[in-house]
Amino acid sequence: MSVDDTDRRLLRQYQADPGLPLAELARRATMTEATASRRLDRLRARGILKGVGAVIDWRKLGWEVEVSLRITLDKTDPRAFDEFIAAARHVPEVIEIQTFLGRVDVRLNVIARDMAHYQEVYRTRLLTLPHIADLEALMHVAEIKRGETLPL
Repeated sequence: MSVDDTDRRLLRQYQADPGLPLAELARRATMTEATASRRLDRLRARGILKGVGAVIDWRKLGWEVEVSLRITLDKTDPRAFDEFIAAARHVPEVIEIQTFLGRVDVRLNVIARDMAHYQEVYRTRLLTLPHIADLEALMHVAEIKRGETLPL
């Protein structure tokens, strides 16, 4: 779906500070409030603007460990993807699930309070997920860049 330069200008300002009052957002995007409101509504209706949410620093809430699990599934069962993903959704410590084409089929992003908690989650919840053929754990060390804004 195409957007014009005015939409891009509005989206740039919106993603920079989604908590801005509409009047200030419109001013920064150099348009009237009515125009900004109509354009935001249109972007939402077209599915380009999906919503606004809170970004919570889970580390400050006591979750100190982050691990990325790269998983290869046993694809001899045609239900492997669906059954694995359905089961992984029920693990509260799994905060992200991505699927891929290639040797790695799924990536899970997992958080834990500490290494003992991670070990317990790994042994009792993750290793029991169905259809795992291979699993590689990558311990998160540092976040260098998070791509939460688009280069509009």
